[in-house]
Amino acid sequence: MASRSSANFFDLASGDILDIPQTPRALPRMMTVPGIISDGCRSNDGDSDSMSSACHERKIIVANMLPLHAQRDTTAEKWCFSLDEDSLLLQLKDGFSPETEVIYVGSLKVDVEPSEQEEVTQRLLEEFKCVPTFVPCEIQEMFYHGFCKQQLWPLFHYMLPMCPDHADRFDRQLWQAYVSANKIFADKVMEVVNPEDDYIWVQDYHLMVLPTFLRKRYHRVKLGFFLHSPFPSSEIYRTLPVRDEILKGLLNCDLIGFHTFDYARHFLSCCSRMLGLDYESKRGHIGLDYFGRTVYIKILPVGIHMGRLESVLNLSSTFAKAKEVQEQFKGKKVILGVDDMDIFKGISLKLLAFEHLLQHQEDLPGKLVLVQIVNPARSSGKDVQEAKRETYLTAERINQIYGTSNYEPVILIDRPVARYEKTAYYAVAECCIVNAVRDGMNLVPYKYIVCRQGSPGMDEAMGTKADSPRTSMLVVSEFIGCSPSLSGAIRVNPWDIEAVAEALNVAITMSNSEKELRHEKHYRYVSSHDVAYWACSFMQDLERACQDHYSKRCWGIGLGLGFRVIALSPSFRKLSVDHIVSSYRRTQRRAIFLDYDGTVVPQSSMVKAPSAEVISLLNALSNEPKNTLYIVSGRGRTSLCEWLAPCERLGIAAEHGYFIRDCKTSEWDHLDSDLEWKEIAEPVMQLYTEATDGSFIESKESALVWHHYDADPDFGSCQAKELLDHLESVLANEPAVVKRGQHIVEVKPQGVTKGLVAAKVLSMMVESAKPPDFVMCIGDDRSDEDMFESILSTISSPSVTAAPDIFACTVGQKPSKAKYYLDDTADVLKLLGGLANASNPKPIDTAQVQLAFGSVI
Repeated sequence: MASRSSANFFDLASGDILDIPQTPRALPRMMTVPGIISDGCRSNDGDSDSMSSACHERKIIVANMLPLHAQRDTTAEKWCFSLDEDSLLLQLKDGFSPETEVIYVGSLKVDVEPSEQEEVTQRLLEEFKCVPTFVPCEIQEMFYHGFCKQQLWPLFHYMLPMCPDHADRFDRQLWQAYVSANKIFADKVMEVVNPEDDYIWVQDYHLMVLPTFLRKRYHRVKLGFFLHSPFPSSEIYRTLPVRDEILKGLLNCDLIGFHTFDYARHFLSCCSRMLGLDYESKRGHIGLDYFGRTVYIKILPVGIHMGRLESVLNLSSTFAKAKEVQEQFKGKKVILGVDDMDIFKGISLKLLAFEHLLQHQEDLPGKLVLVQIVNPARSSGKDVQEAKRETYLTAERINQIYGTSNYEPVILIDRPVARYEKTAYYAVAECCIVNAVRDGMNLVPYKYIVCRQGSPGMDEAMGTKADSPRTSMLVVSEFIGCSPSLSGAIRVNPWDIEAVAEALNVAITMSNSEKELRHEKHYRYVSSHDVAYWACSFMQDLERACQDHYSKRCWGIGLGLGFRVIALSPSFRKLSVDHIVSSYRRTQRRAIFLDYDGTVVPQSSMVKAPSAEVISLLNALSNEPKNTLYIVSGRGRTSLCEWLAPCERLGIAAEHGYFIRDCKTSEWDHLDSDLEWKEIAEPVMQLYTEATDGSFIESKESALVWHHYDADPDFGSCQAKELLDHLESVLANEPAVVKRGQHIVEVKPQGVTKGLVAAKVLSMMVESAKPPDFVMCIGDDRSDEDMFESILSTISSPSVTAAPDIFACTVGQKPSKAKYYLDDTADVLKLLGGLANASNPKPIDTAQVQLAFGSVI
């Protein structure tokens, strides 16, 4: 890890590394604390030294490849490096303040001999602020060309390995190479990061487990991730054998970014179905609660670099090429396609739609040209070769049928095409079609729109009047990331050949006034939501997501890729048996409240009756004259009476306190409440039960509970929301409340809570001149939080003259109103055993209790 002073070393690196027009899109500073506007000069903790106070911001961008070109000078026998000015990693710098220092961590596109790596590392850091990872060749091959390109990439684009010829099956060795490569990247980040001040932004699917390594080393690291590819639906993603490891890796970030809501929705669905995590919207931001940490979700498509594109648009070579293309297709309408050669870009489907258009519009042959620019394939394989072969055969057939000696309907440009040449084609084309069957984002439509806006130089070259209206038409697949942001485009299903052909016909025959309106709308969006806006917005959200890092205590749990950090209140700590026994022994009037399920009986146990050892503990504590002990449960009184019958002096509060009795011989007391609302609520619940497979109704004396634990997670959750709204509507004028819990919707009388039980018992003790000097309350779920809160408010009332020792304790390490926690039910029984031994001169064997408890599990 670099020390704080290491940042001074980075100051020696050159200043501006992107010498092209910048297009900063300054977002307003976010209000990080109510009433306080962040000025970027805040420090994270009291230990920050002059480095932090100097307002020196630094961002570390981690990606598979560095934004560099590398070439070997064989004469001088040394490497020559230059910036890749088209790289998104360089362009996103425009979204940061000029004072921000940006460090890049990633691999080079060439192999460097081990003997030269140290020298190259020094040069790249000093000249370009880049840190190369130098992944060994054999790992790089299996990591990138193996796991990334042959397994993750197809899966994320909805391609399953149904047979060996269709896609590569999962290979554990390739996965291990992926993990090893991610570990190498993480080690390089650790060499340069100042974890208290720097923000780390990880890019794309190549590095999805890297966050786990960083979070394990630095619990409070400020970490963001952006996925540039699609994220598949849960039905596709769940087929991946290492699905949990990747999800947990991403959840070790503070902020996860996606291009579209669909991609984010699929990710959230996977977290729900596979990890049991729920999400909620917090003041407009989607957040997942993950062991006390909130992992935020960002939805914003990346943009283009306006300055870079406009600079190419104004080159003299672009003007000349545009004039040449315009002359070449004089009298014809040009439809343009620009795609990589791979199986997901839908080039052959596009050609089939164009063929269908020529076939059914007899006046178009000779007047319409499709220019298809084919970018080099990013990966090799038989799938790519088959796609290329099909593309050529289809284009050849169309040209043979509809072409003439001076007319070729399909122009395939399958060679490296310079930027200026592509820009010229964009400027000339009347329509641009992107027909991919699946693509993460695709910026071709954005580039086309900007080029059609033109410039004074381009207008002169093409003979266009400066004040003439601008037009453009887009036909885009509904399966690409940019589609939702282009509301004026004609959206198509690329698999529907006839519909795509019809869309092309509509695009080329649309009135100019309509084209103008659509173009104006698109240009306004593209020019304002550029790459600088995207980067600035993401980084501001990352800063907001990390602002409470130092307000909680953090510690790590889990092994390997299952590692995660638990973040809890600084005052939240594990309840020590010795500590509570000490207080127990010196006090005389004790009130003890215990939840049942998940507290004295494990939640996962199929046997809900307490073991003999649990009965023994409850008897030992309830028979102590100084103790007032209650089991407070949501269960019905019949079950509790049966199970706890041996406990003569045990108090029971059933159905969250609707029924309560002091001991076995006393009568049940219950709240006076009108329960006629059950006749209204039950038929409604029955409707949802019939419509939701796996759900059922639990009928209690005072309440009705609709359970959907065994239903489909997404459908059950959706139905629960609908049922909640439905019941609240029909019961609006009834003395009942509707609450939603974990996999349940419950209707119960107004004012019935576990907190009411605690308040009632404590008040009775105070009124009988026996105010408690010891209060212990243990529970594991949301309903028990009412008890924790009620105890604190009751004890703080003026009628209580001396404050008792209070031990509010939740089961499990999670956010709670309780001050203490115990890990599980075994810990609870161990603690109760300690108290029982302090009450009973005959020791109770807590080891035996734990052993028997384990047999119940």
